[in-house]
Amino acid sequence: MKIGPKYKIARRLGAPIFEKTQTAKFAASKEKKKPLMKSKSSFGQQLNEKQKARLTYGVTEKQFKNYAKKVLAKASGSQTDNLYGLLEGRLDNVVYRAGFASTRRHARQLVSHGHIKVNNIRVTIPSYATKKGDEITIRKESESKPVFVNLEERLKNRETSTWTSLDLKTKTVKVTDNPKYEAVKELFDLQAVFEYYRR
Repeated sequence: MKIGPKYKIARRLGAPIFEKTQTAKFAASKEKKKPLMKSKSSFGQQLNEKQKARLTYGVTEKQFKNYAKKVLAKASGSQTDNLYGLLEGRLDNVVYRAGFASTRRHARQLVSHGHIKVNNIRVTIPSYATKKGDEITIRKESESKPVFVNLEERLKNRETSTWTSLDLKTKTVKVTDNPKYEAVKELFDLQAVFEYYRR
C-alpha cells in the first residue's frame, strides 16, 4: 500500500502514527512548523481519527471500511473493542507486537514471504485474523535468515501486549486474550470513527 510523505501526513493528522515520526527529530520539526489545518468541523475531526487508525495499522480504505461495517452489523459486545480486536488481531500486527519485526510494514513483509506459522501452519496472509489460543512461531527454515539475527537479544527488551505471551526459549507468541481498547493509550479515537461511519 502506497502511503505518501509520512512526515507531512503525520503533521496533518497531528499524531506520530508512523515509526519514523516517533522520534525527537519529528517532535522538534512539529514544534517549528505550524499545523497544516488549525480548526476542523466535527466531520473533519471524525475523518482525522479514522485516518489515524487506518494508517497506524497500514490497511487500505476498503479493508478499514469492511472492518467497521462488520462491527456495526454485529449486535453484541463493545463496538470499539470489537474493531480494536479486528485491527490488533491481524497477524502482521501480532508479529510486530511480539518483536519479530521492527515495524508493522516489516511484519507484513515477513508474513507475506512465508516466514511465520500459526498453530504450526504456514500463513502468508498479513490480514489473517488470529484468535485466543493461537500460537505464532517463526518457520524453522527461516530462523537462520539475516532478518532474525540477534532476535533473542531484541526480544528480551521488548514489552509484549497484555493479551499475548512470549516464550523466549521457543520464540513462540501465544494469544492469551482478546484485545481491549483503551483510548488513553492510543493515538486515535475509535468512537469518533464509528460516528464517521454512521453519517
